[in-house]
Amino acid sequence: MEDWKTIANLPNFLTVLRVLALPFFVFSLFQKEIEFQVFAFVLFALASLTDLIDGYLARKWNQQTEFGKFLDPLADKFLVIGCFVAFLFIHEPIEVWMVILIVGRDMLITFLRYIAVRSGTSLHTTMMGKVKTAFQMGAILVILVVFMLVSGKRKNMINEMYALGKTAGLSTFEIARENAKSFYYTMQADVKPDTSELITLAAAFVPYYGMLLTTIITVISGLRYIFTNYSLLSYSNLKRIFYDRIKK
Repeated sequence: MEDWKTIANLPNFLTVLRVLALPFFVFSLFQKEIEFQVFAFVLFALASLTDLIDGYLARKWNQQTEFGKFLDPLADKFLVIGCFVAFLFIHEPIEVWMVILIVGRDMLITFLRYIAVRSGTSLHTTMMGKVKTAFQMGAILVILVVFMLVSGKRKNMINEMYALGKTAGLSTFEIARENAKSFYYTMQADVKPDTSELITLAAAFVPYYGMLLTTIITVISGLRYIFTNYSLLSYSNLKRIFYDRIKK
């Protein structure tokens, strides 16, 4: 077991900070003032930066620890899932099924990692995992920028627009599609609206499509993991793990 002297290094400290930043980030998101939205964006950007720095420093300074290997991926999951769950409660265009699929994919990969450890092997990773991470981070940053640009009344107006549309029997996809059409026709009009109106129109559909694309990429990534590691889920392998657990 690692002692505190081994664990207490800068890379692990940065990883812990990423976990501790989550409640402050979520709290800021639920505030209406633009200052809090800016703070949330900066905090997420810094947390994402530490994700790159801690791994680099750990390898460069030969300070990789079991504690860091365990906490680093969890810190990333906490941050990303915390973002999407918060978006679900404060932004009407974000749908429950999107967040469920994103969280479900992470639970699936965690399960596969457990099976791999119990099988005495390693989980085969794919490039789609990195693509998924890039899309998720990009979607979060885009939505955070939207929150900064349309904080307060205009964000409430967008939420009310979606709520009324759903009450009228429209799906979220249909509402976002109509908003995208309105943005396109407004851009094509001879008389251009002011920048504030254009931003509001864009904010009424960009987050939805960003989340939709991210969810699709996330699901594809999960399916890719299953295909690459299908042997771990074979009946004989799961049966062996089950009986090994019973014996212990």
